[in-house]
Amino acid sequence: MTLIVRSIDVGYGYTKYTTAHVGDEIRCAHFPSLAYPSARDPVGSLGAERRRTVAIPIDQLFYEVGPDVLLAADTFRAAQIHDNYIDTPEYLALVRGALRLMKLEYIDLLVVGLPVALFATHKARLEKRMTGLHDLGAGKTVQVRKALAMAQPNGALIDYATQQDRVMAMAHEFSLVIDPGARTFDWLVAQGMKLSPKRSHSVNRGINDILQLIADDISLEIGQPYTQLDVIDQALRRDKSVPIFQHTYSLARMRPVVDSIARQAVGAMLRRAGECYDVQNVILVGGGAYLFKKAIKAAFAQHRIVEVKEPLFANVRGFQIAGRDYAQTVLASGSEDDGGGQ
Repeated sequence: MTLIVRSIDVGYGYTKYTTAHVGDEIRCAHFPSLAYPSARDPVGSLGAERRRTVAIPIDQLFYEVGPDVLLAADTFRAAQIHDNYIDTPEYLALVRGALRLMKLEYIDLLVVGLPVALFATHKARLEKRMTGLHDLGAGKTVQVRKALAMAQPNGALIDYATQQDRVMAMAHEFSLVIDPGARTFDWLVAQGMKLSPKRSHSVNRGINDILQLIADDISLEIGQPYTQLDVIDQALRRDKSVPIFQHTYSLARMRPVVDSIARQAVGAMLRRAGECYDVQNVILVGGGAYLFKKAIKAAFAQHRIVEVKEPLFANVRGFQIAGRDYAQTVLASGSEDDGGGQ
């Protein structure tokens, strides 16, 4: 019997998850990491205006999550994740939203991710919280028989080695995986697939720090609070101006600020990871790669920096690969209890 393995990576910006793994093909999807609470099931009252969201019941509230969640937004941005985010109902809603969209009744192994700085202290607690029966709303449930937590960049390392067919070749090589996310700037040093914990870490210096500084500057210019960080993000990605009140706000003069924040994050990494003379592979992944690439290239002028295809999904694809291997070698052999019913 084929064991069902799925993966979820809840980031500050997006929740990524796998929907299928057939042969070497891993199918992924994502939605914004936003969860809007209400006292009633909002999905059931939408009628003809049905949006692509699901309502997850938690502690007498319904949390709306999904691809169209921004249509549920009010002027106050929904609660965001933080260092203890795995304990929040919002985090659980995002995970269960992804589980609901997978359309499965049970999962033999669910692989989830954590920032490097939180991995050692949060791993066991997160695995326990993910295991068992999850109420997905609308009369739907899913049984997670076992959960496995991984450091987020570890997934990207596995994804890169697999894409390049270099898992064996990299066994004795040192690699540095750099993962700029929405809230955290993560990095991981490993020899082969074995992590070097003392050289790996994360700092709270991500995309949203850049977006918030630009939003603050826009607020000063227009004389009122500006909070549309998603609009700024898209403008930066496309190298466009921000449309405001039928006018445009040029981002060109904020480029030095963007570069300064990127250098701060890279500097923190170098203080922890060292000079990286021994690193053969510098791998850049994550949704924030486009904003930090310049600073990273300057810091690693002697290295060739490589990127993976669809870097947003690098972590969750690696989780899926590791989970499949774990299921085949450990769970299928019965050498470890599957944790069912706990």
